[in-house]
Amino acid sequence: MTQQPSLIQLFTSFLRLGMTAFGGPSMVAYIRRMAVVKNRWLTAELFNDGVALCQMIPGATAMQTTAYVGLKARGAIGAGVSYIGFGLPAFLLMTIFAALYTSTSTLPVVNSAFNGLQAIIVAIIANATLSFGKTTLKDWQTLLVAGLAAIMFSLHVNPVIVILSAAVCGLLLFKTKQSHSHPADSSGQNASTITPLLLILSASFIGFVVLFFCNRALFELAVLLFRIDMFAFGGGFASIPLMLHEIVTVRHWMDSQTFMHAI
Repeated sequence: MTQQPSLIQLFTSFLRLGMTAFGGPSMVAYIRRMAVVKNRWLTAELFNDGVALCQMIPGATAMQTTAYVGLKARGAIGAGVSYIGFGLPAFLLMTIFAALYTSTSTLPVVNSAFNGLQAIIVAIIANATLSFGKTTLKDWQTLLVAGLAAIMFSLHVNPVIVILSAAVCGLLLFKTKQSHSHPADSSGQNASTITPLLLILSASFIGFVVLFFCNRALFELAVLLFRIDMFAFGGGFASIPLMLHEIVTVRHWMDSQTFMHAI
């Protein structure tokens, strides 16, 4: 038997979890323990279905899983509340660290510390690659796609082209079975979700319009990051090469060293 949390409970629970959200996709296990085992907001089967869905669409898997839990527990508003609560600590910390970095990046001790951290960044990304590889590269088709993508990256092909090429290979190499099952009627739940979802989408659209007329630089940044996230399949780490290409190589908004420090 599942229990329905309040919006405040969703926000505070994910806020506490967000304060310890280190490790990217590994946070999904902690979200499961909180939402399924401890609080019983979702059944294990429903949660697993959501994680599978989140892994199929672009963006950070942990953030999307958070929104999924909130959506299933309290509708679209619950998804927004959970998403904000989980992401707020990281947003505040990055804002503070970015401000401190601007004023202290020229200090020798700061540069020395970041030079040491860069080696850890490589290890973190390598560990994520191994983790994703173990769960994804299970047959010759996936190995072939990964190998071709690696070759294209080594030739400095645009990451978007690499991703689109991988999608085409997927259409040619993989066949999916059509499901003939008929899900239970969920018109009531859909009706309670559509209105808040439309409000969120409308607010997002209005935000883009306001940025377009008030600050073109911020509008360009928002559109760029939106585009990057649309192609970031495989979690947040997948967005790193896209960001590096667009922000450092194409637009020269920062140098590669500053970008590595940000990671």
